[in-house]
Amino acid sequence: MLDELRRIVTEVARSSDLRSALDVIARRVQDALQVDVCSVYVLTPAEPAREAALILQATEGLNQSGIGSVRLNLNEGLVGLVARRAEPVNLENAPDHPAFKFIHDIGEEYYHGFLGVPIIHRGEVLGVLVVQSRAQRRFSADQESFLVTLAAQLASGIRQAQVSGELSQDSAAHPGWESAVTAQGLAGSPGVVFGTAVPVLDVVDLDNIPTRPVEDPATEWAVLSAAIDAVRVEFAQLKQDFSRAAGSTDEHVLFDAFILMLSGGSLVDSMHERVMGGHSAGIALRDAVREHTAVFEQMADAYLRERAQDIRDLGNRILIKLQARTQGPRQWPERIVLIGHDLSASHLAEIPTERLVGIVSSSGSGSSHLAILARALGIPAAMGVADLPLARLDGQEVVVDGYRGWLIVRPTGSYRQELLRLAREEAALTAELASLSDEPAQTLDGVRIGLHVNIGLLADMAPSRTVGAEGIGLYRTEVPFQIRKQFPGEAEQAHIYREAMETFRGQPVVLRTLDVGGDKPLSYFPIKEDNPFLGWRGIRLVLDHPEIFLTQIRAMLRASIGLDNLGILLPMIGSIDELTTAREYIDQALTELREEGEPVATPRIGVMIEVPSAVYQIDLITEMVDFLSIGTNDLTQYILAIDRNNERVASRYDALHPAVLRAINEVVDAGHLLGREITVCGELAGDPMGAILLLGLGVDVLSMSAGSLPRIKWVIRRFTAADARHYLSQALAARRPQEVRRMLYDALVERGLGGLVRAGA
Repeated sequence: MLDELRRIVTEVARSSDLRSALDVIARRVQDALQVDVCSVYVLTPAEPAREAALILQATEGLNQSGIGSVRLNLNEGLVGLVARRAEPVNLENAPDHPAFKFIHDIGEEYYHGFLGVPIIHRGEVLGVLVVQSRAQRRFSADQESFLVTLAAQLASGIRQAQVSGELSQDSAAHPGWESAVTAQGLAGSPGVVFGTAVPVLDVVDLDNIPTRPVEDPATEWAVLSAAIDAVRVEFAQLKQDFSRAAGSTDEHVLFDAFILMLSGGSLVDSMHERVMGGHSAGIALRDAVREHTAVFEQMADAYLRERAQDIRDLGNRILIKLQARTQGPRQWPERIVLIGHDLSASHLAEIPTERLVGIVSSSGSGSSHLAILARALGIPAAMGVADLPLARLDGQEVVVDGYRGWLIVRPTGSYRQELLRLAREEAALTAELASLSDEPAQTLDGVRIGLHVNIGLLADMAPSRTVGAEGIGLYRTEVPFQIRKQFPGEAEQAHIYREAMETFRGQPVVLRTLDVGGDKPLSYFPIKEDNPFLGWRGIRLVLDHPEIFLTQIRAMLRASIGLDNLGILLPMIGSIDELTTAREYIDQALTELREEGEPVATPRIGVMIEVPSAVYQIDLITEMVDFLSIGTNDLTQYILAIDRNNERVASRYDALHPAVLRAINEVVDAGHLLGREITVCGELAGDPMGAILLLGLGVDVLSMSAGSLPRIKWVIRRFTAADARHYLSQALAARRPQEVRRMLYDALVERGLGGLVRAGA
């Protein structure tokens, strides 16, 4: 049965689209399990104009006319029962079950044996895979496992087809239905925007080739033929080079085989036939490679099965040449929503940023660095939106709801009008917040709190000044390191830091020492670790490389001469020994510069509290520093043991968890007991709900992205400190983060601030 499963999966993988894949499954499963009927139902989610329903999308054994028209609500029939329960239903005599429903007009007789398994994608039911037999029959455990495994393989394909619109209903046949599809992810950066999807495709990916119209097949074939010829010439050269190095002809057989395949025959003929039939060069290449790899993958001989990978390698080589010949000047839409699997700052740099209105990533979470960057830019973002069919989204109208982490594809009708209304309200909110830039961050009962900004590039400073920031609470010095090809020297670093300190002359500027490792690598200093978040990162790395640390500290001290607004922040401190060693190096740098005649002043020294061990030694740490800065992103990650960049568990990551709030409370109490300034520079500071609790804790400074600062100022000006302390006491006593969020959401809505955390609230 495992061999049969492998063959079905292979055949499904080479299907040109999902509908073809569903037909393959229905046909092959019917044969493999010796059943009378195999059907696939796909769940159409509820939308404003329709209820959720299970729609027959493929069948073998029932009337084909029922495909697309048979529609079951979730409370109807055994199929609905499987979807509601999200577990298999295996019945020997289905008509005896109270949930049984006979469907007319599709040739369905009174089948007795019934096995239905849910098709589930990350906890969400997408459909039901069903087999039926006329005879009374209870399916075996092996047969049930076979179907469950196949359903799991099918889930990702259905999700991608829903998002791309491949399974959308015909609006002419169903005028009351709207075709919008919502892909659910995680909230990344607040806001609601319309735009045009611009996917970031992998450099070489035969499975993600966008479909495009072909006007001239002859020209299309000429381009593809030239790419094939280029690869053939490349292999001929490789064969010649290998011959000189090895001095033998026995190893040339593989090169000869490749050259022969590219010189003509079935692979090249298949590509030519597809192009002449109207397909683009890329699609023709993809489908021809799929066709030929499938032949090898179904062979019983292991050696011959492995030759399928050789065909794929050939296809990838041709694709590289093809892309080099077809890439021209990119035509960018007016409003870009950038979509990709693993987006980074470098991807943002490749597009005209003045047109960028939204970001959607299939990886990461609301606390990942891409989301932080989106908030700094004031751009709505949805993170962790898995299984995006990138190539098929190219050029489609989409909506990004950064509050809920939604990507909405092709909204129509009344649903589209509602989304347009939310987008207009969001624009009005942004304009209203801009008017607060010159107002103080002061509560209704007269308590002031400092609002600083987190920045990583000098370009971030201009918007920081326009929103009324009172200083830099966190300068991520790793960013200048990341955008270079080697470690910047002392003079170069000093120039960068000096600009930041001069921009905020007379106001505090906190420079965090190099914090790389984990999810912040350096291309020229690669670190390979099984668990990078618990590995060689932050202060651990630079203390092992004092030449890096001392150079940076000297640069910071030089940059502060005559300004005296420098604070040095040490990240990832987890022990007294680390703090002691770091302070010794800072003292060494001060001594060296003074001996060189530089009039450097002693800076304020602070520690970033983000490791649980630091929380439990906070009294000792506080005695050794001038200020404390709480990094809630990593502190939450380590307290909850949740990788904040892993979209599978990121929904459980919550900085409003009572355990995290209690840890922050301990740090604030210990710091204030010794008169130290307390800053929160993690993303909790830029969260309207989090700001209420931090105000109640008596935190002195909140530091956040420039895009979040007006929102937080508005919150502070609508609450009293007494109100905030009341909500804090309730939050510290709560059992679950959901309770905390509900309470704080209600508090914001009562004061007319619901729009800060949910569109239209």
